[in-house]
Amino acid sequence: MTIIIDGRDLQPPEPMERTLEALDRLGADDDILLLLYCQPHPLFNILRNNGYVWTDNLLPEGTREIRIRKPAD
Repeated sequence: MTIIIDGRDLQPPEPMERTLEALDRLGADDDILLLLYCQPHPLFNILRNNGYVWTDNLLPEGTREIRIRKPAD
């Protein structure tokens, strides 16, 4: 299952708060799709420190698609 968080029109820190809440519900085969207009460096540090993996793809219109998942065992 993919949990979608569209943070493009949300004010900080709401996108990070929603993402951190979604991490608690993330199953082994699930991922989070976070949509933003910026790179969330503080979130990346939290993900890195807690062993999550992610990809960051910049779309032509300026949206960043950040996919977050638990690492494979």
